[in-house]
This record gives sequence, C-alpha cells and structure tokens, in this order.
Amino acid sequence: MKSAVLSVAAFASLALATTASAEDLVFTLNNNTDFTLMEFYASPTDVSNWEEDILGADVLSSGQSVQITIADGRSACDYDLRMVFDDGDVVEDAADLCETGSYTVE
Repeated sequence: MKSAVLSVAAFASLALATTASAEDLVFTLNNNTDFTLMEFYASPTDVSNWEEDILGADVLSSGQSVQITIADGRSACDYDLRMVFDDGDVVEDAADLCETGSYTVE
C-alpha cells in the first residue's frame, strides 16, 4: 500500500526549475514507491480545485527524485497534494511545504 510520507519544504505552481526567487517554494520530490508517478498536483488548501499537473509530460520513476519549484507568487505553506501512479492508484495528502526541503512518497 502506498502512503504519502511528509518530509516537505516548499512548493509552487510550475515545476522543474533550476533557479528560484525569494518568494518561490522549492522542494525535492522523492518517489520511494515501486511505481512510476505519472501526475503530481499541489494546490493551496484554500483553493477548491486541483491546479495543473506539476510533472506535465514528465514522470517520476520509482527511486527517482526531482526538484520542484512553485513560482505562483503566493505566500501559502499549506498544500493539498494529489499523486497518480502508473498502476492507477491515487494518493492524496496535505502538507505544510514550508517546514522542510523535501516530500517523500512511500
């Protein structure tokens, strides 16, 4: 069974950027499951709809990590997270992304 384990720091709306400004949320997303992460969504908890798939055309294979930058200009720390895997499983979690510098899915 997959469960989302929080080890998280920061996070915003696009993804996979190499530089970040002072307002951006940045964190490392770790996939410690046996499955490929096909879609990853993060929306501030006060937003009622899921925002864009942060991975876009990319995927995150089992055992891989990627740096995520959310550059949406918001000052939010609390995010709802949604992960869709290649086996069809969907895992949802909530996290304070300002606490640490990574989020691990296990």
